[in-house]
Amino acid sequence: MGVLHTFIFLNFLLLCCYIHQSHSTSPPRSSSLPGRYFKSLPSSLRQNESSEYTEITRPLPSDEFSPSCSLLILQHDFGNTFGSPPVTTNYSAPPDCPGPWSHVVLELRASCHGEQYDRIAGVWLDGIEILRTSTAEPTDSGIFWKVRKDVTRYSSLFSRSNLTLSVMLENIINDVFTGVYHVNISLLYYGPNKARVQSGVPDRLSNRKLGPSMEEETLGFRSKARQLMFISNEPGIRSRMEEPADLVIPISSNGDDGFWFRIQNESDVHSKLIQIPLNTYRAVLEIYVSFHGNDEFWYSNPPDSYIKQNNLTTGRGNGAFRQVFATIDDVLVGSQVVFPVIFTGGINPLFWEPVVAIGAFNLPSYDVDLTPFLGMLLDGKNHSFGLGVMDGISFWLVDANLHVWLDPKLSSVQAKSVIYRVPPFSVERDSEFEKLDGSFTVEAERKTHFSGWVNSTAGNFTTHVHHEFKLENSIKFKKNGMYKEVHQKIKTKTDVWLESDENGLRTRAVFKRKYPLRIITQTMPGIDDNTYLLVTNVSNALREKFSMADFWTSTSNTQRSGGWMLVQDHSVLSGGAETQQTLRYKDDFSCYSRTVTGSNGSLLEDNTTIGCALLS
Repeated sequence: MGVLHTFIFLNFLLLCCYIHQSHSTSPPRSSSLPGRYFKSLPSSLRQNESSEYTEITRPLPSDEFSPSCSLLILQHDFGNTFGSPPVTTNYSAPPDCPGPWSHVVLELRASCHGEQYDRIAGVWLDGIEILRTSTAEPTDSGIFWKVRKDVTRYSSLFSRSNLTLSVMLENIINDVFTGVYHVNISLLYYGPNKARVQSGVPDRLSNRKLGPSMEEETLGFRSKARQLMFISNEPGIRSRMEEPADLVIPISSNGDDGFWFRIQNESDVHSKLIQIPLNTYRAVLEIYVSFHGNDEFWYSNPPDSYIKQNNLTTGRGNGAFRQVFATIDDVLVGSQVVFPVIFTGGINPLFWEPVVAIGAFNLPSYDVDLTPFLGMLLDGKNHSFGLGVMDGISFWLVDANLHVWLDPKLSSVQAKSVIYRVPPFSVERDSEFEKLDGSFTVEAERKTHFSGWVNSTAGNFTTHVHHEFKLENSIKFKKNGMYKEVHQKIKTKTDVWLESDENGLRTRAVFKRKYPLRIITQTMPGIDDNTYLLVTNVSNALREKFSMADFWTSTSNTQRSGGWMLVQDHSVLSGGAETQQTLRYKDDFSCYSRTVTGSNGSLLEDNTTIGCALLS
């Protein structure tokens, strides 16, 4: 019997004692649970509590080096900031270590003590989002954490001066919620060429897989092809294989309430007029997204018919399918089914101490290659870039950055869109329920194909972008609605081909993601009136594979959590929980693995392995 299974079994015995002593007060149905909680556990119930919280991620390529210089940009205490505009400060590039830099790393350090909900936060530079994060929920004795993100792709922005850095973190302070979030934000700059030395990656001319017999002219073409190709936003890949964009353009709001667009429903599409330079030869849209309110747990929302016929008061409905989409002049140009990030107050906040859920401190962004659409954009006119959420309800926070690469030798390039293939959605929904028990399934999929050519000094290249996704979601209610089971599988694949009219050489990049998710929750009466007991198991994973020419990466990040909590309203009075997580990363040069176990606020296990021979 594994550690997690033993833990759940022991807690189940404790749970039986609770049930035996409990009153007959009916607990809320699983469909009406708050979803978000804050911790009111007395210090006496915490054993060996760790004050440092962490998100388990792969080390950054620059971690083994000291930065050439660092710049503390912001120090601020976020107290009663709800309804206030973002906190701002001035930014200018550090004069003592000018670019180009091999890496730029954003480091956010935060601390808090007291009682407080988790809070969403965003960091923007000149209206361009560079980090979407959320806070950990504090304890009476206090906690702290840090977020380190490779932000090298914004290097053209960091090299400028007299910009405004904005940070949005809406918090509430009153007699109950006492936690103030103390935040420091710094940028770390690394000199050139350190990434290649650190990672052990040889120059591509001597790459063992290309071989010494490759002609330099062919290698030069491949290098140019890689520069023009779609590259995932995984930081290790970008640092090795892509130069940052020459220009980054924000597609965001005016910033009074944060620069994100607040999307309330599926018809609420927000847009911004953009005119891109005529010498653009490549464009990638980077989308930031987070989900809140009635859609924070969109993957577990039943259809409205179930809510209406059972006279439930919850607003968390509209089924369990969502997709973020982007448009240009009201024409769909890309879409993404996003990873279901769980914030630290979600489902059971005891799961997320001291190890938070995948993506909670550094929410992923999503790249959409817009190069095939340059034919419609390079006309010297303004174009409307729009963002929306299919089937979404209140509320989603979405904005985007348009990364643009410019031809330094031309004032304008020629481009034309060739293929636009967007078949109708294939969505199948099935509902079967009687009173509070029932089952609901959603299956959705679609494949799109866009292509277009661009003729610049790099040559005449045609970019084909194939994107497909498949979602399978199942929700079941049993035991008069007191038992809820959610199973979801999401698969996405982006396949980009780059062809040259000169010699027909084709380069291909493939990026695959899988998001399996399973949540089981059972509700029972608590030991006192107006309390109830929740027993929950969560299994969540983010799996990614990337390949291009002679290079590949594979990442598997899995979490399994189990535990219980005694709840009154939104407050966790007592409970126990354990989370196990394993992160594995491989590419054709290196391997990394880390396994951790957190239980009741302490870290029981933390094992790291570096080196492929040790993992074989």
